[in-house]
Amino acid sequence: MKKFEAAIAGGGVIGGAIALELARAGLRVAVFDRQQAGQEASWAGAGILSPAPENPGMVAMVPLGKASLALYPEFVGWVEEISGKSTGFRPKGTLEALFSHDTKAELSTIIALHHGLGLKAEPLRAEDARELEPALSEEVEAAVLRPEEGSVDNRALTTAILKAAERSGAEIFSGDGAKAIWREGNRCAGLLLQNEKVEAKWTIIAAGCFSATIEGIAPYVPVRPAKGQMAALRADDLKMERVLWSERIYLVPRNDGRILAGATIEYAGFDKRTTAGGIGKILSGAIDLAPGLANARLEETWAGLRPDSPDHLPILGPTDVDGLLIATGHFRSGILLAPVTARLVREWITEQRVSADWDRFSPLRFPSATADAASRVPA
Repeated sequence: MKKFEAAIAGGGVIGGAIALELARAGLRVAVFDRQQAGQEASWAGAGILSPAPENPGMVAMVPLGKASLALYPEFVGWVEEISGKSTGFRPKGTLEALFSHDTKAELSTIIALHHGLGLKAEPLRAEDARELEPALSEEVEAAVLRPEEGSVDNRALTTAILKAAERSGAEIFSGDGAKAIWREGNRCAGLLLQNEKVEAKWTIIAAGCFSATIEGIAPYVPVRPAKGQMAALRADDLKMERVLWSERIYLVPRNDGRILAGATIEYAGFDKRTTAGGIGKILSGAIDLAPGLANARLEETWAGLRPDSPDHLPILGPTDVDGLLIATGHFRSGILLAPVTARLVREWITEQRVSADWDRFSPLRFPSATADAASRVPA
């Protein structure tokens, strides 16, 4: 029987980052993934690094996002140093384009919201925005520059994190996912794989939208897959430095010259097929935002499954089962939140305290978890 100090279910960017943090802290760590590690949501995303809330319900996540964004330069620095691989980190900002004819009111609202949350945002006239990003449509009426944001090549980052974790002493077992948690009374003793038990003092569930399929933890992780379709374009004569964002689409330039466009949000179970309608919507939005993309080559299309919780916020922290921690439900922010998630989990395991308030994201906030805990209390 395998025995570790920490066993992690899920080998994406979250599980890999946690493994790296724990291994660097001197713990014996293992990661178990149902397939090749790093091939689900971490592979399929766009890698945008933005703590700005997409809707009012996500304002609660802004402090966590800001903390993680602040960690990113140092984080990618030592990931690249340990792994010997590039992560495609581009701290060049985001430009949010506004097409509304009532841009004055919209612009002031956006700027006030960002400043109120402690986020840097600068209003730009349309001509100034196009001077920064000549690819922008002439239909753009105004823009907001968010200078502290950026992007990372999520595929390269995940590969580098997993390599760095291994080089730091973590063991990664691909094709050997967790079937259930191993419970002994009110203690989690490890994981049950397909054909063996893994003993661990600490068990961390970081299996993205597949977390709820692990027997014994469903009450804590009511996540469902949120499908996002994506396209990669290449336009040799089109220059784009920053992430471009509009109400309909986002465009993310890569160091290799590709421009990623996405993403839809669809609740279709575990279906990862791309559709004509989904890709058509993406391409239409991309061309409206940057008309020069009409002549771009379509190099790749794909879809991924984000882990979405009922309130669209991460599920992060200890449960009422001793030794069991959750790190999933990051929805569209898994890449952004990887550094802070890994740090908080490592702090909890090694120090039994955390440097940021994570109570809002507790796995115990869901009624199903509360009811499950109550059912285990003796009458």
